[in-house]
Amino acid sequence: MNEIVVFLLFLGLVIFTTGTLGILRFPDFYTRLHAAGKCDTMASMLTLSAIAIYNLRDPSWPNVLVSLKVLLILVFLFIASPTATHAITQAALIIGIEPWSKEKR
Repeated sequence: MNEIVVFLLFLGLVIFTTGTLGILRFPDFYTRLHAAGKCDTMASMLTLSAIAIYNLRDPSWPNVLVSLKVLLILVFLFIASPTATHAITQAALIIGIEPWSKEKR
């Protein structure tokens, strides 16, 4: 079970790092937000899954309840993060932030 937890944490770290590189390298607000939203959601889900699995190493009733709470947080994050990213993108469009194009260079 520890190997699964380490693998999920490592994969979450790699995806967080990829998102960070996307934020630093992409040319405009929208592509940076896309990298941040996708990678942040996936990496957080992997990390929370690892926490829930690690907590079950001693399968007592309180540990099972804590793991279920962590999984409920995971579900909330799965719904809330893309929704927040979409709302931020809509607000940026409304206030007039233009998407990047090659012609502007």
